[in-house]
Amino acid sequence: MRIALIIGVWLVALAGGALLYIAKQKAEPAIPAADAAPAADYAEPSNDLSPPPADGTGVSFTLPDIDGTPIEFASWDGKHRIVNFWATWCAPCRREIPLLKDFQDAQADADIQVIGVAVDFPEEVSRYAEAAEFNYPVLVGQEDAMAIAETSGVPFIGLPFTMIVGKDGQLIDTHMGEIFEDDLELLVDTLAKLDSGEITIEDARELL
Repeated sequence: MRIALIIGVWLVALAGGALLYIAKQKAEPAIPAADAAPAADYAEPSNDLSPPPADGTGVSFTLPDIDGTPIEFASWDGKHRIVNFWATWCAPCRREIPLLKDFQDAQADADIQVIGVAVDFPEEVSRYAEAAEFNYPVLVGQEDAMAIAETSGVPFIGLPFTMIVGKDGQLIDTHMGEIFEDDLELLVDTLAKLDSGEITIEDARELL
């Protein structure tokens, strides 16, 4: 009888604990994994072109550089521009930087200029730049950087993304997501054909 009583008490306690655990689970929301990133933080790789501005004015903006000096985008008129939007907290963005640095070195004598636009806090960008040793200009903005993309006809859906802007300031193409070496090789070949008159800007948009 004593053993049966002990077993009965143990079963009641076990059942009570199970009910308490179930009730607690229903009352508390699930905690997401620490390494899970919000869906909008990163852009899915895509070469889909967003149309240029309807008024045909091209890409135009002014943003401060790392030192806080306002820089006009028109300063690089006469060169094709690879405008890379990134942030210090974005892993794919950080992976792109060494590739873009090598690309800028390789294009030192060409009419192609890489420009970084950090969608981030100036202090964070300045600290990161000390270690990254950029060999191309970096401009800094937050809401202003996002507005640049949107007024240029590019929906801001995440980072990284890159705008290819022609010598005349017209948007040629956009690349959503991380850029790789073969993307840059295609870009150089396409821009060379565009400069030689072998293809039109519409052809370039189809190729990229």
